Amino acid sequence: MDLNTLQSWLWRAACSIRGEVDAARYKDYILPLVFYKRLDDVYEDELTRLGNSLGIDARTAELFAETDRSLVRFYLPQDARWRAVRGRTTGMGMLLTDTLRAIARENPDLSGVIDRRDFNATEGNQRVLDDNTLARLVDILSEQRLGLDDVQPDILGRSYEYLLRKFAERGSSAGEFFTPTDVGHLIACILDPEPGDDVYDPAGGSLGLLIKTQLRHRQKLAARLGKSARELTPDDDPNPIYLYGQELQADNVAAGKMNAFIHDMRADVRQGNTLRNPLFLNDGSLRRFRKIGANPMWNQDAPAELYDNDGYGRFEWGIPPASSADWGWLQHMYASLEPGGRMAVVLDTGAASRGSGNKGRNAERDIRKAFVEAGAVDAVILLPDNMNFFQHPSALASSWWRRRWTGTPTPPRRGDSAHQRQRPLRQRAAQERDERRSGGEGG
Repeated sequence: MDLNTLQSWLWRAACSIRGEVDAARYKDYILPLVFYKRLDDVYEDELTRLGNSLGIDARTAELFAETDRSLVRFYLPQDARWRAVRGRTTGMGMLLTDTLRAIARENPDLSGVIDRRDFNATEGNQRVLDDNTLARLVDILSEQRLGLDDVQPDILGRSYEYLLRKFAERGSSAGEFFTPTDVGHLIACILDPEPGDDVYDPAGGSLGLLIKTQLRHRQKLAARLGKSARELTPDDDPNPIYLYGQELQADNVAAGKMNAFIHDMRADVRQGNTLRNPLFLNDGSLRRFRKIGANPMWNQDAPAELYDNDGYGRFEWGIPPASSADWGWLQHMYASLEPGGRMAVVLDTGAASRGSGNKGRNAERDIRKAFVEAGAVDAVILLPDNMNFFQHPSALASSWWRRRWTGTPTPPRRGDSAHQRQRPLRQRAAQERDERRSGGEGG
């Protein structure tokens, strides 16, 4: 399904409940059903795979899975399949609610993910969405198949972003842009995950970037084994990558957990404000990761007190201006990076140029200069115009960062001159360049 088809489909779904609920709440009722339809179609794919491996038809495979649930990655009871609710016109609200709760009971990883909505809810002594409206919505969602080969891996996140962009309350800041598919694959290729890597996205959204990193890992593994990625078994991947994401918006967290479940990802997804309250810690200190990829919200407002009250030593390179947290995000990620690790970050072009012509002090320019002089910047890639970022359709700078040295660098101290505070870092960078030229690590 291409993007235009997805948007047209979701638009028709939204129109089917127009007038029944406020536009800002369309996503509350559409998204859980998109989750459900996606899960059911992927389960059908599982049964097809099982049937092909055993030489039986899909119906018989479903009976086998009911008897031995270890044959499939996850299990949906027959009375909880999409076909069991499609075509119903009475008791639809209760049926949908009970069905999604039954799925969550069978698959505990989906508890609090797929079963968050009561489709039988009332307000002012009447149903929010009556059975006829729900039946109409289900019919529209039945028009598209959402299996593994039918749609983009992050169809759930794209659905959320479209509904939020189209129907969000005035002033909503979530979903202002997403990462175009090609850019996501570029990030995954730059990160180039290796077996056993821990990969972190501090602005995880619906885990779209982490999914693409997982797909990159599986493609590399399949190529080494001479298989297709779909043919891989758990035994083929004895050292899987582990994915970690933190995200502020609850709907995105739910979509991310559903994505992790569907794609059989080893993922830890947590809800919270990363800049204010990072949740991945080791004994009170920031946890370090081998690979980090992110597309954080650009030019996000962040007050100085957020940086001044930080208890994790993340912002020693300097305090960004309150009008843009771009370099706050970069400092958080850099502080979360293992020695020798690699980052890939998408930012707007302004992050690479703001303040360049100023003769006096400029916070962003000074932080940027410190990173460059420390040898932390591996490359800056200017992306083409009009790549369908929601908020910023103009040209974007995609910045890739890598911590090259094997030792832990000494962070700068506020108030030091750029020359004084970066001398140890420049020495390490120069030493490593010399080692590479004499046969050490390649670039």
